[in-house]
Amino acid sequence: MTARNIDDFLLVGRISAAFGVRGELKISMISSHPEHIQKLKHLFVGDLSKPFTIGRLHQHKGSLYLLRLAEVDSREAAEAMQGLEVYIHRSDAAPLANDEYFLHDLVGLQVQTEAGEVIGQAAEIIETGANDVLVVRKLGQADILVPMVRAVVRSIDIAGGTITVTSLADIVPE
Repeated sequence: MTARNIDDFLLVGRISAAFGVRGELKISMISSHPEHIQKLKHLFVGDLSKPFTIGRLHQHKGSLYLLRLAEVDSREAAEAMQGLEVYIHRSDAAPLANDEYFLHDLVGLQVQTEAGEVIGQAAEIIETGANDVLVVRKLGQADILVPMVRAVVRSIDIAGGTITVTSLADIVPE
């Protein structure tokens, strides 16, 4: 099997435990479109080396789902997968609305103010629960944490490579 590029995949969950004796898996789903994943035929687990065939995927409790993979038929095999991450191929993702984006697509974009002042480059996204936080890095300076809320982030242009935010005075405490 050829090596796979992680950028071609989207993380959708993590296997939290085995369920039952026939190899079902409990998955903590992080996808905002789990109903779309239920329609897919394959997903990838762990090192992405091979696709697994989805036998069944259904909601258990809250963000926990039960997954049956055709290739996993015993509790022991399911237990060996505990803690592994679950991915789908990027081409299998649900279509995004105009104001939606994948978080990993923001990393590397130039961050600027509405006035056009370059603040730095998006280095990572921190998921806090309340709202995501964009870490903006500028060489030789301390990182700037930008809350990903509409009052601060004015626009995101993936194709243009920019994230536009309000003024630095609104973001950086004095």
